[in-house]
Amino acid sequence: MLLKDKNTPAFPPTGDDASDNISIPENASKDGDFPLLPLRDIVIYPHTIIPLSVSGNKAISAIEQAMQQSRIITVLAVKQKSEKKKDSELERDDFFEFGSTVLVHKMLRIPDGSIRLIVQGLDKVKVKALTQTTPFFRGEIEVVDETEKQSKRGQALIRNALSLLQKMINLVPYFPDEVQVTAMNMDDPVKLAYLLATFLRMNINERQEILEIGGGEKKLSKVISTLQKELDLLELGGKIQGEVKDKVGKAQREYFLREQMKAIQKELGEFDENQAEIKDIEKQLAKKKMPEEAKKEATRELKRLSRIPPAAAEYQVIHTYLRWILDIPWEESSKDKLDLNEAKKVLNEDHYGLDEIKDRIIEFLAVRKLKKDMHGPILCFVGPPGVGKTSLGKSIARAMDRKFIRLSLGGVHDEAEIRGHRRTYVGAMPGRIVQSLKRVGTNNPVFILDEIDKIGTDFRGDPSSALLEVLDPEQNGTFRDHYLDLPIDLSKVFFITTANVLNTIQPALRDRMEIIQLAGYSEEEKSQIARRYLIPKQVKEHGLKKTNITFEKDVVRAIIAGYTREAGVRNLEREIGKVCRKVAKNIATGSKKLVSVSTKNLKNFLGPVKVFPEAARKTPEVGVATGLAWTSTGGEVLFIEARKIPGKKNLMLTGQLGDVMKESAQIALSYIRSQTGHKLKIPKDFFETHELHLHVPAGAIPKDGPSAGITMLTAMASALTRRMVMTKMAMTGEITLRGK
Repeated sequence: MLLKDKNTPAFPPTGDDASDNISIPENASKDGDFPLLPLRDIVIYPHTIIPLSVSGNKAISAIEQAMQQSRIITVLAVKQKSEKKKDSELERDDFFEFGSTVLVHKMLRIPDGSIRLIVQGLDKVKVKALTQTTPFFRGEIEVVDETEKQSKRGQALIRNALSLLQKMINLVPYFPDEVQVTAMNMDDPVKLAYLLATFLRMNINERQEILEIGGGEKKLSKVISTLQKELDLLELGGKIQGEVKDKVGKAQREYFLREQMKAIQKELGEFDENQAEIKDIEKQLAKKKMPEEAKKEATRELKRLSRIPPAAAEYQVIHTYLRWILDIPWEESSKDKLDLNEAKKVLNEDHYGLDEIKDRIIEFLAVRKLKKDMHGPILCFVGPPGVGKTSLGKSIARAMDRKFIRLSLGGVHDEAEIRGHRRTYVGAMPGRIVQSLKRVGTNNPVFILDEIDKIGTDFRGDPSSALLEVLDPEQNGTFRDHYLDLPIDLSKVFFITTANVLNTIQPALRDRMEIIQLAGYSEEEKSQIARRYLIPKQVKEHGLKKTNITFEKDVVRAIIAGYTREAGVRNLEREIGKVCRKVAKNIATGSKKLVSVSTKNLKNFLGPVKVFPEAARKTPEVGVATGLAWTSTGGEVLFIEARKIPGKKNLMLTGQLGDVMKESAQIALSYIRSQTGHKLKIPKDFFETHELHLHVPAGAIPKDGPSAGITMLTAMASALTRRMVMTKMAMTGEITLRGK
């Protein structure tokens, strides 16, 4: 480790004191092989004397070797990028090529093991090659001749430098007088440049640049430029001191010192912690790719931030705003995987069936392959719970090799959740759309907006209306969040929304989406899904292996038929998990027997059968028709009953029917009466002495809808004509007065 003693000035050698009775060896200005000494934070120039402190085995070995020979050693400055390396880790690329040969005048050993030196710079040298790296560096050097003829330009430069030096001495009273005396007696631009450079405030690269510059006039010109900058700084410091002197009292002393330090740091390009952070934001902003409007706004806010004191409340607001701008993926995109066969393979691996949706995704990828700048579609998967709407979005992301993000909209009432809060509010932040993009880190993810049919509305606004711009392919290229107030391009995002029902979605919002219905799975599809996905998943999640449990061929169908009643497979997965838990319990208690789940022992795991097929229990009856009712969880089978009884009220309705179903029953009766005596062969005076009673079972459950008309008509016709209806045939649909 080599350090300059900053309290001890460095001077050119003058008179007898320079050599201290030590003559300069004859080989001092010759090429040759010399020990090399890397220096940290210092460049020693030729023709100067300077004190040094040396520590470290490698450095001390080089000094001792030089003392045993000619007292001459070559010193080289270590580069800034290698300053953190230890002396033993330094390599040739860690220090500069040009340095100086120095003569060791005095050496003093210190009790802590270090050595104090006084050295005199001799010549500028260039290291041609390293001849040794251990136990110290040694290299072959070439002396660079810096002597040149005197010129009028050189004399003018010397006078200019001395004039600036005089001004500096007037501004800095503590400047050593010896430097001025020595400089006044110099007529060599090279020596004067080295003398002045020794005292100027510069970093290691600037000092090395002065050493490496060829030619005394160029070298002195560079020093004069640095000297002028230092002089301007001193004059500015004096000006600042004069401006604030009258305002500063005893209580303001600390404030004055801080202001003075800031002004000095600003001129030097050095910053405190807050200024360093502003500088860091400025660098990131220069590298960040973003639209011109966003960059212009960020630059304007950054200028405001630099003028605001860190203690001000607005400082943190602007700082947070700039961080959000930097974190948003304006132009960071993931590359789409456009291999259609591979995408189809991935979709088939994750989901069984759903051919319409898979074809729609393959079509999108095909168009994307032909047209790179195609806007992302807005798909809406509508279906009962458990049919795989959300998991299908994950599969699409995997097939396209895009990032995946999910946002649940269930229960969202505040418009600001979508568009963000304005910055004037306390605790303002962007909406959840922008927050999600920040988390995922790309501007083209597969974005699932879950439960879009369950968005609420209250005094805080309508989130559905806020989504109109997000989910419109013609508008979302310039989506504006209230917090950022900048256009954000959402056209590359693949938006997918999910819903259980369509009628609760705002019509204008529904119009912007491509609706894809997932009606539910048949028994065969559920069986395949259970075999391929659900059973392996539940076996793994319960810590079981294939050697612990097996499901026989027909047992899955038995679970579907006897224990679940749904359009999806969520309850089916729960029942399979229930079986796995009981097997896991047996294994945990010491049983190692393979458990085979069959239709015979299924009751031992799941208990008695819970669901009985209603149609299978019914025998054909007069006046009973089977109807299909739609529900948000799939559907129900309804048995609508009709019976003729004596009376004159024409029609009696029971079963807690809604207005639409009541109207359908009236329409069905009117059509039947219009056909009296014709197709149905009902006596014309029948309704004078009889009436019909229509009942829909499950009277505790409200029922309404337009699709029960045909079933009601069939049940009434069956009761009047005494003809039975096929129980295994179910029907749904409306009826008109004309029988359509």
